[in-house]
Amino acid sequence: MSRAIPTEPASRLNKVVASAACAVADIGVGASISVGGFGLNGIPSVLIAALLEAGASELRIVSNNCGVDGWGLGLLLAAGRIARMTSSYVGENKEFERQFLHGELEVELIPQGTLAERLRAGGAGIPAFYTPAGVGTQVADGGMPWRYDGSGGIAVASPAKETREFGGRDYVLERGIVTDFALVRASVGDRHGNLVFDKSTRNFNPLVATAGRITIAEVEHLVEPGEIDPQAVHTPGVFVQRVVELTPEQAVDKRIERHTTIARG
Repeated sequence: MSRAIPTEPASRLNKVVASAACAVADIGVGASISVGGFGLNGIPSVLIAALLEAGASELRIVSNNCGVDGWGLGLLLAAGRIARMTSSYVGENKEFERQFLHGELEVELIPQGTLAERLRAGGAGIPAFYTPAGVGTQVADGGMPWRYDGSGGIAVASPAKETREFGGRDYVLERGIVTDFALVRASVGDRHGNLVFDKSTRNFNPLVATAGRITIAEVEHLVEPGEIDPQAVHTPGVFVQRVVELTPEQAVDKRIERHTTIARG
């Protein structure tokens, strides 16, 4: 399933690889991948495009959402490369809706805070935790559609989860998430893999970066080790295995989900 990376970093400390294509070359069929970003904000669009070109299929993706039609993870979805999505929001992609309702895509919907904590827990080596979110709903009781049969029936439903009372309140057991690979986009990074996420691009990216067994970061502005103030680092390089330096054109190629304006005067 795995393929060798054409170009390895010069050393264990210098994690920069030659291209996005090299960085994703060993992501094979059926791989699980956590992907940073929120909506289209801070998504690793260059790595996603490289993954599309690489041809990997039956991917199991964990991400807050699945991009939009024609951009981000929506590109992989339209190409039929995603077998399963673990998300908290899926309302901006018509192709996602079509595939899900026609039984072509398995979907695990998770409360957004729970998804964030499951990624954080996985990255911290915590196998599971209790949370009140979802108690008394299908999140805890089971029966939520994960896959339809294409005729309106449910082919696969979510299982019931363990619940337990603490201090007179019920909680549901949720498991930490660890994936084969993680893809993130950083505003600034150095050759050792230390990353900084600017403003709202911080979103899910730091959580995703810790949850991957192999974490790949595309970086808008690459600097030398020591140029980033240690106190400014959001993700330490110990969590990152590969760094891809973006071209100026790639760094500024960003999309907005919805343009909202008001009339002047």
